[in-house]
Amino acid sequence: MSQFFTLSILVATLASGIRLAVPYLIAALGETIGQRSGVLNLGVDGVMLLSAFFTYWTVLETGNMWLATAVGLGVGLVMGLIYAVVTVFFHATQGISGIGIFLFGLGFSELMFRKQVGAPTPVDKIAEVDIPLLSKIPHIGELFFQHDLLIYFAFGLVPIVSFMLRKTTFGMNISAVGENPQAADSLGVSVAKTRFAAILLGNLLAGLAGATLALQLGLFQGNLTNGLGFIAVALVYFGAWRPTGVMVGALLYGMVQATVNQLKIQGSIPQSASDIAAMAPALLTIAALAVLAGRIKAPSALTRPFSRA
Repeated sequence: MSQFFTLSILVATLASGIRLAVPYLIAALGETIGQRSGVLNLGVDGVMLLSAFFTYWTVLETGNMWLATAVGLGVGLVMGLIYAVVTVFFHATQGISGIGIFLFGLGFSELMFRKQVGAPTPVDKIAEVDIPLLSKIPHIGELFFQHDLLIYFAFGLVPIVSFMLRKTTFGMNISAVGENPQAADSLGVSVAKTRFAAILLGNLLAGLAGATLALQLGLFQGNLTNGLGFIAVALVYFGAWRPTGVMVGALLYGMVQATVNQLKIQGSIPQSASDIAAMAPALLTIAALAVLAGRIKAPSALTRPFSRA
């Protein structure tokens, strides 16, 4: 245990926590946009699984990571179109529709993996891009400036999404239809179009989260996400539907996961307790949500379909 508290190990663990937080962060930012418009998407995990597989498969077949990222985004967009049509135009129950998307993603990604690949086959991981000069700062450079481009992009999304939701007409329309769709409609805001666009954007980010996971691991296997998408949905509640709050939750989750991984590597956690320790991030999320329950206010129209009278 004492080895864990050396500076080099602490910095490496924190840097790992930042990397682990990124798929959660991207997916949760997308879900934040959707929920702010009044749409809950429990299918995030399924979208991520599909995106992760097709991203991985594209790298396996072509070796082109940027093409693979584009494929992952495309998968998210297609699944977003399906979900938007089902929930916005056919007014299907959001919870059931989302679970349907999840089960489809889980089953189809597993089927495609078995048919097209068969066994876990490693591919190249996305390379780190060191920021000139800053990456050379002792410890600080390793912690913040020695990551891949998708990590820099993910944290750059936080102020972008925050600005979009708070300062742009589109963002204010999203908040309006999520709080009071009838009032928004009376002012000429198209509730259907706004929610449709929010769902597409949210699923696009879910697709990017899945692509990021596959490119960081350089591997795919059945149920690769292991419930990551559901944690991302929970992080939206943890962050009180604010991008900065979501980022804090994702970092906290990533840091706990990285700490558990490091302690397991060092043998500080007995093998008999390793499965229980692996549950620590999920237990932390549950505890945080239990504490926050009743103290945070969800968008008033969340999960409520809208129909003109």
